[in-house]
Amino acid sequence: MSGQPRPEIEIGLNAAIVAVSEKSPKILVVGDAGDLGSLPFGPFDPERHRTMEMSLRATVEAQTALHLGYIEQLYTFGDRGRYRQAGESGPHLVSVGYLALTRGNADHSSRLLTSGVHWRDWYAYLPWEDWRKGRPDLLDSVILPQLAKWAETPATAASREPTASRRARIRLAFGLDDFPFDDERVLERYELLYEAGLLQEAVADGRVEADKVSPPLGLAMRFDHRRIAATALARLRGKIKYRPVVFELMQPEFTLTELQATVEAISGRHLHKQNFRRLVEGAELVEPTGVSTTATGGRPAALFRFRRQILEERPAPGLKVGSR
Repeated sequence: MSGQPRPEIEIGLNAAIVAVSEKSPKILVVGDAGDLGSLPFGPFDPERHRTMEMSLRATVEAQTALHLGYIEQLYTFGDRGRYRQAGESGPHLVSVGYLALTRGNADHSSRLLTSGVHWRDWYAYLPWEDWRKGRPDLLDSVILPQLAKWAETPATAASREPTASRRARIRLAFGLDDFPFDDERVLERYELLYEAGLLQEAVADGRVEADKVSPPLGLAMRFDHRRIAATALARLRGKIKYRPVVFELMQPEFTLTELQATVEAISGRHLHKQNFRRLVEGAELVEPTGVSTTATGGRPAALFRFRRQILEERPAPGLKVGSR
């Protein structure tokens, strides 16, 4: 209504920065030891930077000493209460999330990082997403029984969703009954766990009591940064199937084994070696360099590079790994 003061709004920028090292997906986290980590973030200052992307790059460089390469906008996160603190009375914070990919060995890039900035295993935050060694035990021992119990709880004023709807969402998100497990439904799975009060973030937001979350399901992050990380993983898993973004994580020259390990790290699933090589050959995404390497410790392995001409030949070049 006119005449009423409008709430103050501040725009923040968050970056889910991803690298793959030692066959493991890593995400860059800011925070001292013992603290809840967070994604690199900072306010958008339109007086200093013409675009939000320019502002984000400057923020990340100042916080981490890391220069970003590939970057794309993910989503705008503006839910009320997402940054609530006891006694808080500041402006409402709306965050614009970004996905950023960087090449290089995250385990050996400490020279790029400042104090309190660390590369952490992505699946330490989302352990139910890692199927590379088969179906995670956590699903059947903890997650699905707890979700089934939550689905049967009576509707409340805060959530009037009927039991049948909850059951359907669980089946679709986790691939139960006749539904296949879809590796891109990362955010849906995270949000179900949050709504069911199974994550530490639900405690921080006052949804459940601290003693109700046991055992902890992955490492928590400050505010809703783990939700942003889940959104980034979902986007990246989907995008590698129709765009060659996986090569933004690779060195200019690589073996097919290294490429397979990177795709497995992001997709969270094991891929059959021969099937993967047929997939790569059929997609025509790489070309041999004519050079081999013995760095793998075994027989010399041929080195390949990304075949950039594919961008002019095909509208959606990617590695279409299927669902489980």
